[in-house]
Amino acid sequence: MNELTTEIIAALAQKQDLDEVFRHHLEIAINQLLQTELAEFLGYERYSYAGINTGNNRNGSYERSFDTKYGQLNLTIPRDRNGRFENHTLPAYGRHSDNLETTVIQLYTKGITTAEIAELIEKMYGAHYSKATVSNMTKAVNEQVQAFQQRRLASQYAAIFLDATYLPLKRDTVQKEAVHIAIGIRPDGTKEVLNYQVAPTESTGIWTELLGTLIKQGVKDVLLFVADGLVGLDEGLNRHFPKAKRQRCLVHVGRNLMNKVRVKDRKAVISDFKQVHRAANREAAELKLNEFANNWHQTYPKLIKDLLKMPNLLTFMDFPPAIRQSLYSTNLIENFNKHLKRTTHHKNNFQRKIHWIASWFLSLMFITRSL
Repeated sequence: MNELTTEIIAALAQKQDLDEVFRHHLEIAINQLLQTELAEFLGYERYSYAGINTGNNRNGSYERSFDTKYGQLNLTIPRDRNGRFENHTLPAYGRHSDNLETTVIQLYTKGITTAEIAELIEKMYGAHYSKATVSNMTKAVNEQVQAFQQRRLASQYAAIFLDATYLPLKRDTVQKEAVHIAIGIRPDGTKEVLNYQVAPTESTGIWTELLGTLIKQGVKDVLLFVADGLVGLDEGLNRHFPKAKRQRCLVHVGRNLMNKVRVKDRKAVISDFKQVHRAANREAAELKLNEFANNWHQTYPKLIKDLLKMPNLLTFMDFPPAIRQSLYSTNLIENFNKHLKRTTHHKNNFQRKIHWIASWFLSLMFITRSL
């Protein structure tokens, strides 16, 4: 039997607290792991001659306490002389194990107050957390939200996709807030959520504010914006990115056409319209669009007239063939929004908007991994 097993049996026989046995061995294991991490970082073991003239060596340690479900650990954190060693065993500034901190944050994002969380944690884990302690933990989420929205972005983007989606927020009744989202594709193909704004409805002011925020974050050049006739978007683009090209989402245009024609014509209409974005080049696409208009003008004159007046239908044809299929629609951001709604559809009881934003943000960070 190893030492831990022996102590567990002895503790059981003497009816002692097993948590203390686990706490003691966890403390020893983590301290040993910290020393091992430093040895790996430096490239040599303690007291080894291999460390002579390497330009860096051990430089003492400092004490740090760390709370776990088994009790407080007293840890000795080693240091190197050059101050470059960062251990990966413990979070940089936290003093609690993820077991509790994750629970606190999860409860917070469900709209539970800090006082209620403190009471629940004490019942669940036997750990007394004051309302202030819980509040400090939950501030981490709000700080992440702020840091995300203020982070530095790349200066150039090949394309930025814009869309607004509505998610529920409970006030006097369950209402919906519009989340305005921008997703960018860098010249190397990297995709990322750039930023977002939350407002009761879509408006010129919100899009202008969001686009202005992107500029503050460092965005300078954007080749193409892809969107679907969003309220107030043109005004914002004219103000902040007047030189950028624009593409109307052809998938949305196709859906609108289907909704306005007879059921018996829908299949033929959408089949004809898809030939436009499948064309080999702009000239061919223009021919296909004219063919579509000629085929359906007599049956749906107003619909075709409105379609031909619509700007920015074929801008994507000005780009290389390899990337055109990614640029004629907002499918990228729509699929993202679908995943986002799926992860937040049951979270509709938030009395405070700050809880709602925190919950939505954590869901956003999770879904972002799939971009």
